[in-house]
Amino acid sequence: MTERRRLGPGSRDRASSERGQPASPPAGGRPPGRGLGPAALPGVQFGAIVRHADRRGSFRELWRASHWPALDPSLGGAPGTGFVQANLSTSAPGVLRGLHLHRRQLDYWIVAAGRAFVALVDVRPLLDGSGPRALVETRELAADETVVIPAGVAHGFLALEPLELVYLVTNEYDGSDELGFAWDDPVVGVPWPRLGATPDGRPILSERDLANPTLAELVTQLRDGTEGTPPKP
Repeated sequence: MTERRRLGPGSRDRASSERGQPASPPAGGRPPGRGLGPAALPGVQFGAIVRHADRRGSFRELWRASHWPALDPSLGGAPGTGFVQANLSTSAPGVLRGLHLHRRQLDYWIVAAGRAFVALVDVRPLLDGSGPRALVETRELAADETVVIPAGVAHGFLALEPLELVYLVTNEYDGSDELGFAWDDPVVGVPWPRLGATPDGRPILSERDLANPTLAELVTQLRDGTEGTPPKP
């Protein structure tokens, strides 16, 4: 398993010199806020939105169309890429969602509250034949921090505390593009942290994520054209 950059739990990029700089734009777009340092995976971008707070409460701008005039189709997996759906996910501590993969969708995640250990697995080298293995990058994101995830980069997160995650996507829900592989695939080797929030230190998963195949099995299915095809009646 080749790893471009791996930051363990509690290893958020804390360099104030990086945090103080405006986020550099992704291809064809620019999220507002601060940058959190460069990502190792092509097309991935970490950043942070700005929170304006006073004694009444706070205000946060999550997205502005003028900051994303035209996303690179290669990052969204389809021409005419733009955000078309917004979702809010809430997770209890110890919940793990992933690893999920889209071929025709770019995600823009915003941590609204809590902390998440985020795992990204670049499957594009395996799918296009440009490399022999997937590449892993992990980070811990806190409230107001963001990540842009291109199509072809699998993603998952582990809630380290009560978590609210907003995510904008460039494709409306499409069951044929809802792919995934095992969160604990040993060949991929994501360094998930051990949990104190569950009795056995293991995460809480959905039935779907428990049943996901290995990455090798998923790639074989995609190459054979059997994954993402609606079942026959």
